[in-house]
Amino acid sequence: MKKAEWSQEVTERSDALDLEPGVFKSDDPKLVAHSLKRSAERSQRRKSSAFRSAMSMLTFYINRAGAGLDRRQKDVLEQAKNELRKDFGREPK
Repeated sequence: MKKAEWSQEVTERSDALDLEPGVFKSDDPKLVAHSLKRSAERSQRRKSSAFRSAMSMLTFYINRAGAGLDRRQKDVLEQAKNELRKDFGREPK
């Protein structure tokens, strides 16, 4: 299995989270964060906290999509990290 196929497989069939369709294609960072939070909190299979699972999936997607993401979408996903921190009460003090 090629690296790109492996990444897509993980994103689509993660053991930890059942992602809502198109979650990473949204142009609203709050919607991305809220969707990931819902998925992480509903998961019965995750091995760490809901926050860590959601953040890990978002970071994984950003890193693996890499050059395939246009600048605007990458910015949205980076902003979604901050929204996730807010959603989980993990804002820096």
